[in-house]
Amino acid sequence: MTGETTIKRPDHELYTHGYHEAIVSTFAQRTAEECAAFLLPHLRAGTVVLDMGSGPGTITAGLARRAGSVIGLDASEEMVEAGRSLVTDQGIDNATFRLGSAYDLPWGDGYFDVVYSHQLLQHLAEPVRALREARRVLKPGGLLAVREADYGTMVHSPIDPALTRWRELYHQVTSANGGEADAGRFLLSWVMRAGFADPVVTTRTTTYATPDERIAWGGLWEVRIIESDFAEHATRNGLATRAEPVEISAAFRRWTGRPDAFWAFLHAEVLAVNP
Repeated sequence: MTGETTIKRPDHELYTHGYHEAIVSTFAQRTAEECAAFLLPHLRAGTVVLDMGSGPGTITAGLARRAGSVIGLDASEEMVEAGRSLVTDQGIDNATFRLGSAYDLPWGDGYFDVVYSHQLLQHLAEPVRALREARRVLKPGGLLAVREADYGTMVHSPIDPALTRWRELYHQVTSANGGEADAGRFLLSWVMRAGFADPVVTTRTTTYATPDERIAWGGLWEVRIIESDFAEHATRNGLATRAEPVEISAAFRRWTGRPDAFWAFLHAEVLAVNP
């Protein structure tokens, strides 16, 4: 795929997460059963699905087991290759992957029955533009299914000033990168502005309260805050001092080790129709 596609983004848009091993391994734990439960009852054997922002392909693979065919689209060649390897290893022959941009989908009008997106729009400077492009490639009567977290709904215990600062910093970094950390609360508005009809809105929560869950969340951020692209974004343009990521990393390590530690936040989900 090298050289086939040039990904064009708005000048001020950067991907906040990056592709550090700790992040990608977390993405690879996502499943269709968890992340697309609101969509799965609507899939049929002949359904043609676009997974827009497919990452390492684990959700795409789950969708493929329930649909006629699925194409995963991602702006990272690394993620496209990871998705291809995954479905090959699992013997899934109705899922393919393609490098491309959500702003310029490489298909004609009315190609898909369903367009699905998980945690993509929060990273886009122009989410409504991407949703309008999704609507373009949907058949009349086709279904949009989108899911976004809302970082502003995060609650945690015990309270630690460094963790409170982390949440503030995450919002600052995401905003500087052109994204919206609180995308969940705006998702319905974005979908309606893109011209979709008959929206059905649901919410789910993610909770980290068991020892394994604490390691999954706290351990991720203990590393990510100092080693991933986020660390560079955070110190760029004076958003954080060089010392702050180290302090926040230590706070996540303390949080992970607490037997009474708790963390939770909300996801918004919208199903809507291309009229």
